Amino acid sequence: MTTRSLNAARTDSAWAPLRCRAFRALWLAMSAANAGTAMQVIGAQWLISGGSGRHPVADILVTLVQAAGMLPVLLLGLPAGVLADLVDRRRLLIGVQLATALVGLVLAGLALDDRMASTTLIALQCALGIGAAFTMPAFGSLTPELVPQQHLPQASALGAVSANVVRAVGPAIAGFVIARAGASAVFALHAVTVLTFVGVLAAWRPSGVGAPRCTEPFGAAMRTGWRYVRGAPVVRRILGQAMLFLLPGSALLALLPVLAGSRLGLGVSGYGMLLGALGAGAVAGALLQPRLRAVAARDRMTAAAGVFLAAIVVIAVDRDPFSAGVVLVAAGAAWVIALACTNAAIDSYLPDWVRARGLAFYQVVLFGGQGLGAIGWGCCAHRFGLQVTLLLAAACLGAGVLAGRGWPLHEHRVEHTPELAPEPALV
Repeated sequence: MTTRSLNAARTDSAWAPLRCRAFRALWLAMSAANAGTAMQVIGAQWLISGGSGRHPVADILVTLVQAAGMLPVLLLGLPAGVLADLVDRRRLLIGVQLATALVGLVLAGLALDDRMASTTLIALQCALGIGAAFTMPAFGSLTPELVPQQHLPQASALGAVSANVVRAVGPAIAGFVIARAGASAVFALHAVTVLTFVGVLAAWRPSGVGAPRCTEPFGAAMRTGWRYVRGAPVVRRILGQAMLFLLPGSALLALLPVLAGSRLGLGVSGYGMLLGALGAGAVAGALLQPRLRAVAARDRMTAAAGVFLAAIVVIAVDRDPFSAGVVLVAAGAAWVIALACTNAAIDSYLPDWVRARGLAFYQVVLFGGQGLGAIGWGCCAHRFGLQVTLLLAAACLGAGVLAGRGWPLHEHRVEHTPELAPEPALV
C-alpha cells in the first residue's frame, strides 16, 4: 500500500476523529454521561412499571418516561441554541451539567427514601430533559472546532454510536445494579457520570480561536436564527428528512420495553439483551458508514430507512426473542446510518456564526419528534394493540421514504455571512 493510500485509509477510518485528543476526551466523557442517562431511564421505567403493576395505562406511563426527557427540547431547544451562540459554550456546559448532577442526586435520595411518586418522577425527568436541551446545541456546535472538516461525517457517526451503544451498556448495568442495590444506586451512578463529564470539561482548554460569538441581543439573535432557517432550503430539507424518519421510527424504540415484557415475555435482563443487540448494530453502522460515503446521502438515507422499516415489520409479526435480537442488530445499524446522514449534512452546511442556533432547530426536530412520537405511539398501542401500532408505524415510515426521495441532502460546507442569512446562495 502506498503512502497516499495509507493516509486516505486513515482519513476514511470510522475512528479517525478519535486521533484528536480533545475530541477523544470529550467524546469518552459524553459517552459515559449518556450511559448514565440510559441507566437512569431504565431505573425510572422500572419504578413506574413496578408502581403501576397492571395499570390500564401502563403503556402510556412507560413511554411518558422517555417523552418527559425529550419534550423540553421543543420548548427550550431554540433559546438554548441562541444562548450557546451568545456565551462561552464550555462554561455553559459545566453549569448545566452541575445542575443535571444535582437532579440525579435528588432522584437518588427520593428513591432511597421510597418517596417517589409517578408524577414526581416524571417531573424530575422533565428537569433532566431541560438540562439535555441546553447541553445538545452547545456540545454539538463544538465538534467542528475539535476535528478537521473531512472528519465531520465520522464524528457525527461516533456521536450516534455513543447515543446508541449506551442503550446496550446502560441498561445492562442498570439491571445488574437495580437487582442488587435498588434504583437509587442507578440514579446516583448517573450523577457520578455527569460529574465526570464536568471534570473533563473543566480540564479542557480550547486552543486557538473558536467560532465567532453572536453580539446581538437575545431576542434579535433568536429572530436571526429563525430567519436563517426559514431562508435556507437546504436546512429545511435536512429537517424534513430527519422528521420523516424519526417520527415513525420512534415507535420501535419507545415501545421496546412493552415489547420485551408483554409480547416476548422477557424480564429486565432480556430487555437489556435486546438493547444490547441494538447497540451492537449501532457499532456496525458506524463501521460501515465510512465505506458508504461514495453512495449519495439520499440513497443511504433511503436504504437505511428501508432496513429499519423491514425490522419493524418482522418484530411486529414474530414473537421469537432470538429473531427479535437479530433484527434489532440491523435496526441499530440502520438508525445510525440514517442519523449520520442528517447529522453530517447539517454539520457541514451550517456557518459558524449561526451554528448553535441551527443545531438547536435540528435537535428540536430530532428529540421533539421522538418525544411526540413516543407519546403518540404509546397511546396508539394502548388503543389498538402493539402489533397494529408497529405495522402502522412501518406504513408511515414507508410513506416517508417515498416522500423524502424528492429532497436531496446537501453534503458540502458553504460559508455564509450574517447578511446572507435570509437568502442562502446554495439551494
